[in-house]
Amino acid sequence: MRIAILGTRGIPASYSGFETAVEQISSRLVERGHEVTVYCRPHVVDRRIKEWKGARLVHLPTLRNKYLDTFVHTLIASIHASVVLKPDVALYFIAGNSPLCLITRAAGIPTMINVDGVDSDRGKWNRFAKSYLRLAERLAPRMAHRAITDSHAVAHIYEERYGRAIGVVPYGAEAPEQTTTQTLRRLGLEPRGYVLFVGRLEPENNAHLLVEAWARIPSERTNGMKLVVVGGAPYASDYVRLVQRTADPRVLFPGYVFGPGYWELQKNAYLLCVPTEVGGTHPILLEGLAAGNCILVNDYRPNAETVGDAGVYFSGTEGVPDLARNLELLLRDPELVEEYRARARKRAETYSWDAVATAYEHLLLEAVGKSGPGPLPLDRVEEIERATRPAGVG
Repeated sequence: MRIAILGTRGIPASYSGFETAVEQISSRLVERGHEVTVYCRPHVVDRRIKEWKGARLVHLPTLRNKYLDTFVHTLIASIHASVVLKPDVALYFIAGNSPLCLITRAAGIPTMINVDGVDSDRGKWNRFAKSYLRLAERLAPRMAHRAITDSHAVAHIYEERYGRAIGVVPYGAEAPEQTTTQTLRRLGLEPRGYVLFVGRLEPENNAHLLVEAWARIPSERTNGMKLVVVGGAPYASDYVRLVQRTADPRVLFPGYVFGPGYWELQKNAYLLCVPTEVGGTHPILLEGLAAGNCILVNDYRPNAETVGDAGVYFSGTEGVPDLARNLELLLRDPELVEEYRARARKRAETYSWDAVATAYEHLLLEAVGKSGPGPLPLDRVEEIERATRPAGVG
């Protein structure tokens, strides 16, 4: 099977969960004998990289604009896939790309889309962008032969909001057994001597709430610990500056950290804080579980689906006060932190990239054998839900 993957920034993963998923899934599909082509954006992926873990990379231009970057690149990629590549099946990511599925479908290419979360709820978009995304979300199950998401909670939102049932295939998680200490030394950090945040610095990920909550905790109660805010955002410089201006000297901003350095920070953190309030299954949560981290997380429903009883929750509705209270609770109780580390490792056993790749393989093969529009059949939705639903989720 020849598979084209469109809609992300490309691989190797160097930005977000979409790219991590594509890298993990594509490498496993290649190992199983499939030919995989991933479309990449030139300002993210080095044009000199022509292949990654067996997947062929195609570099196409785009417009570097907050609102048009993804759409323009995916439009060009869709035309290229339809006219030049002509794969057996096309796999899109992000609901905002759903209208472009018509291009590959018009070329007779079976098409599947992972809508991810409910992107229209993100605070970074203006009113016009939100309206477009809401329309694209509504249309996604109709535009592609198959539509899926990575979270049962998001699938439930789709059914409630749009009256359409879509399938669920969660992300996976795996952590390397060995890590270095170079990044800790470079940043002047000690193992278990910092609280970690990782993510795009955009309003809905709530780094500003964490920075404000940290500032409310007196230095004598943080016991010399640092708050390390890892990440950035290409189109949110004003927000990034706001977060940095409101931070006190106990906060470090190292920018993006990938590869071994990222896992070094994950595995040596005192705790991982994930205050995000939108999206589906966040890979950072899965990776935190795999790293055996104590996780303090916003009680947003898809987060709770991922973490289950393996994390400590703060009220997203109450915000900073409750976040600060829970931070203080964990800072003064190392034994409780250790208990949640053990729970995290156990919870991580639920998620497997091999199982995720198998689910994608089956769905893509099914799409190749099916013609006509529509969402996953209900019996297939139920089958995948049973196979992928984390333990303890009703």
